[in-house]
Amino acid sequence: MVDVLRERSDSGNSAPVRNDWKRADAAALYNLPFADLMFQAQSVHRLNFDPNHIETASLLSIKTGGCPEDCGYCSQSAHYDTGLKATRLIDRADVVATAQRARDAGATRFCMAAAWRSPKDRDLDQVCDMVSAVKGLGLETCVTLGMLTPKQAARLADAGLDFYNHNVDTSPEFYGKIITTRTLQDRIDTLAHVRDAGIKICCGGILGMGEHVEDRLAMLVLLANLPKHPESVPINVWNEVQGVPVNETAERPDPIAMVRLVAAARIMMPRSVVRLSAGRQYMTDELQALCFLAGANSIFIGDVLLTTKNPQRDRDMNLLSRLGVASGLA
Repeated sequence: MVDVLRERSDSGNSAPVRNDWKRADAAALYNLPFADLMFQAQSVHRLNFDPNHIETASLLSIKTGGCPEDCGYCSQSAHYDTGLKATRLIDRADVVATAQRARDAGATRFCMAAAWRSPKDRDLDQVCDMVSAVKGLGLETCVTLGMLTPKQAARLADAGLDFYNHNVDTSPEFYGKIITTRTLQDRIDTLAHVRDAGIKICCGGILGMGEHVEDRLAMLVLLANLPKHPESVPINVWNEVQGVPVNETAERPDPIAMVRLVAAARIMMPRSVVRLSAGRQYMTDELQALCFLAGANSIFIGDVLLTTKNPQRDRDMNLLSRLGVASGLA
C-alpha cells in the first residue's frame, strides 16, 4: 500500500512536500482501495487546512471572446462559431462594482479573466488599475490574461496582484490534441515569469475532454513537480459548448474517478488549495461532498463563470450548511 502518512516533514506535524513524483506513484495512489485513498487524503488535508472551511472565489470576464488561440474546448476562441459575441475590455468602474457585489455575497477572492493570447501594454495598464482597485476592497486578486513576459508579470506584481491563473489544461501527451497555437512550454514559461515576479500561481486543468485517466494523472504529476507547487489548483469539468471540437470527444468523468483525482491532487500537493471550478453545475450535492472530503477546499460562487453556468448561491449555501462547513457564504 502507498502510505504518505508514514512520512513527516522535519517539524513532524505536516505531510512532506515532494517535487519528484513519478507517474507510477500517482497511479498507485489513485488505484488504492477507495477507503484507504480517502483516509490518506483527508488525513493530509487535516494536517494542512481546516477541514470544515471552504474558500469562496468569484470570477468575471473582463474581456470576452475573439481570442486568437484555438483551444478546442473554449467558447471564446475566434476559430469556432459558438454564437459568442466578442467584447472590448470593460470599464474599471464596472469591474469594481461587480467585485463589491461579489464581496458582499461572500467571495474572498475576485478573479478577472480576459480572452487574450497575451495582453498589450495599454491593456495591461488598465488591468493593473483594476487590480489595485479591487484589492482596495479587501479582496484577494487574481487575473488570467494569457501569456506574459517577465516585464508584464513584474508590472502586475507592482499593482498588488495576489494570484495569476494559467492552466496547463491536460497531460503533455494529450495537450497537442486540443491546442496547437500555444505550446505547453509556453504555459510553463509564463508560470515561471509569474513565480519570479513574486505572484502566487493558480494552475490546474480540465477533465472530460476525451483524455484518459493516465492523462489526468500525468497532469497532476506535471503540477506537483513544478519547482514550487501552485498555491491554487483548479479542477474543471468541461462545460458543454456548442461549436467547438471537444464536443466530438467529450465524456463527463465518472463521479468516483473525479473523487479519486481530487484525493490524489490533495496528497500530491498537500499545501495547495484545490478548487472545484467549472462544471460544478453537473455535480450532485453528494459528489461535491465527497470531493470536499477528499480534500477540495475552494469553489467559485456566482451564477455565471465567464460564459458558462455555475450553481446558484442558494444551492451552495444549502449544501455547505448541511455539511457544517464554514465559508464566506455563511
